[in-house]
Amino acid sequence: MSDLPWTMELRDARDRQNWAALGALMTREADPYGRDPMKDHVTGSGFVVSPCRGFTLLLHHAKLGRWLQPGGHCDGDPDVAGVAAREIVEETGLSARLLSPRLFDIDIHEIPARADEPAHFHYDLRFLFEADPANPLLGNAESHDLRWVALDDLPRYAPQRSVCVLREKLPLWRAESGE
Repeated sequence: MSDLPWTMELRDARDRQNWAALGALMTREADPYGRDPMKDHVTGSGFVVSPCRGFTLLLHHAKLGRWLQPGGHCDGDPDVAGVAAREIVEETGLSARLLSPRLFDIDIHEIPARADEPAHFHYDLRFLFEADPANPLLGNAESHDLRWVALDDLPRYAPQRSVCVLREKLPLWRAESGE
């Protein structure tokens, strides 16, 4: 899969499986960055961490009713890190600094069918960002709340592995990056 436009440290079976599935999506879909709900597609999100690396920014998603990291659809844009940065600004009001151009994580999750859309999968490419918690948060209609959450408290807000993976991977990333 060296022809993918990203690199990522494949740490476990989940990473290897999701990396292979992403490669397959990129091969089979003519427009993997589109928003066609009839097809699986790529989305971009960002884990935003504090400079001390002890906190992450979560939003309480209005439609899903869950705490998640900021992110959204690419709408045809193949610059997925740029998409994640744009979504962070739109959903939180923060300009966050990209810490690495490498993918931090891939999460593949099913979007349930709705009246006008069939079930489909989002291939969420996650990048790691930094922002200052002292800056004001400016939410939008897509969320009910925004909150800096201590990594130790992350499972209380977002128990699903797709979000808690930040707690697993951040120490490894820090060791590799020499932080």
